[in-house]
Amino acid sequence: MESTPLPVLEPVPTTAVDACAAGPRPHPRPDGQDRYTISEVAEYTGLTAHTLRWYERIGLMPHVDRSHTGQRRFTNRDLDWLSFVGKLRLTGMSVADMVRYAELVREGDHTFQARKELLESTRRDVLARIAELQGTLAVLDYKIDFYAGA
Repeated sequence: MESTPLPVLEPVPTTAVDACAAGPRPHPRPDGQDRYTISEVAEYTGLTAHTLRWYERIGLMPHVDRSHTGQRRFTNRDLDWLSFVGKLRLTGMSVADMVRYAELVREGDHTFQARKELLESTRRDVLARIAELQGTLAVLDYKIDFYAGA
């Protein structure tokens, strides 16, 4: 039984651009006219209104502005942040670490090193999971090939 070598993972290039500032798709409204209700943000992000309120309550969301009637009014920057949080969730980062990261962001630029360390740790975890999944994929491919030749 001969196995095919797995591809080598190349490191993802890093840039000085903050991923929080770059959304995956264009915003529905231009800056300055970017006031979204919680239901609009829920529709845009796929998160529930309950989840958005919970994110705010636990400190994962920065302060969200309110209208004169007390309704939350989200901005394009909030949408960018939620997109980044979604990426962090996909990495398997714990909620506690995501909240810690959000706290570091709010504390300011002097926390760059701590943020970098937290993201590097998460990156190592993701690479380990990818390697594990590649091994699992190799087993599946072997079995599929076996049954295809039977």
